[in-house]
Amino acid sequence: MADLIQLAKDAGFDQAEVYRVSSESQPIGFETNRLKEASRRDTSGAALRVIKDGRLGLSATTDPAAEDGLVARVVELAPFGAKAAFEMPGPDDYPAVDIFDPAIAALEFDTMVQTGQTLIDAVRRDWPELNCSANVSRGVHTMSLSNTSGLEAEYRQTSYSVGFGGELVRGDDMLFVWEGYGASRLFTDTDWMVESVLRQLEWSRDTAEAPSGQVPVIFTPRGVSAALLGPLLSGFNGKAVMTGSSPMAERLGDKVVDERVSVFDDATIAGAIGSRPCDDEGVPSRRVALIDRGVVSNFLYDLQTAGRMSAASTGSAGRGLTSLPTPGTSVVDIAPGDTPYDDLFLGIKEGIVVERLLGAGQGNQMGGEFKANVLLGYKIENGEIVGRIKDTMISGNVYDALSKLEAVSDRAEWVYGTLRAPAIRCLGVEVASAG
Repeated sequence: MADLIQLAKDAGFDQAEVYRVSSESQPIGFETNRLKEASRRDTSGAALRVIKDGRLGLSATTDPAAEDGLVARVVELAPFGAKAAFEMPGPDDYPAVDIFDPAIAALEFDTMVQTGQTLIDAVRRDWPELNCSANVSRGVHTMSLSNTSGLEAEYRQTSYSVGFGGELVRGDDMLFVWEGYGASRLFTDTDWMVESVLRQLEWSRDTAEAPSGQVPVIFTPRGVSAALLGPLLSGFNGKAVMTGSSPMAERLGDKVVDERVSVFDDATIAGAIGSRPCDDEGVPSRRVALIDRGVVSNFLYDLQTAGRMSAASTGSAGRGLTSLPTPGTSVVDIAPGDTPYDDLFLGIKEGIVVERLLGAGQGNQMGGEFKANVLLGYKIENGEIVGRIKDTMISGNVYDALSKLEAVSDRAEWVYGTLRAPAIRCLGVEVASAG
């Protein structure tokens, strides 16, 4: 790192930064109820980003022997780069974030295999006809950053994820069920995953015809992730705000959804996969309120977009080895409400529950629109789930749906380790059934 920085200084760059990453991962996969594959992947690389005469340049390599050549390559590229709107940050204080667990680094292959097979066997005891798959993965990631302003940042992070489910074929009907979780700390309690899959199967034992029109819709935490999260967060990306494509660009300080909705981006949550002490430009992590009680409060910026908008970076820069940093989310945390989960169903004569979608992302997502087929969902009649719905599509606008909020559950759940969200009941969603 120090050698590259010195070479960059000797080359006459105004500012320079070395970004280095390395990772070790071990994923294993199960198909048709048994172990299918196992592998180990090790990757590493370094990137040199510079500012010369107000222009940005970047060069990267995964070959340690080629690192000395980064300076020569970036000399050629910098004159054609984008205009830099920032100064590289100097040393700073970083929050202590618990994201490394030695137990994950030392996790043995046989233990991972046993975890996956145990989950599959537990579900197939009650549903032997279920064709199961699973994946279990562990990883160790290191990021280090150094620049000519004196910044030195480094952290190590572990990750551990478990997911499993299966498909059930009944004539021309195919049912898919799934559950999973990931964290930067080792977890051994997976009984709740089995219970979740069994509950999905039980609720899907019968089929029911979905209602049509605007009826009450309950989005489970997974449903929130599948349907609402993408179109909602796209408007808070600083790059979209900078280009004027975000519908929230001129709405800072305005109330845009129900006051029961508060959404945060928080890279300081202990144990979450997306947490980190600093972003990929060395800016300290912090909890950022995007929506605070219905009001647009912040946008997510990296250094470049913040500079273009005369704002401050929110510590939201992410990057690939060969790409310039861009703003993005880390860990999304949606505040719970005050309604017990079972009470969400009360008073619903006809409605649906949305668990997972197929083909999410259709429509004008930047404008807040969503439109997709329901991969897994259920019909509600007189406050109770009566069966799985098929051939059903939902569509709507996330800002409209969250303005027509009816209830928010009092408990938020983790969805795959990068989102913590409650269940949400709302109107304003169009339900169309082919039944």
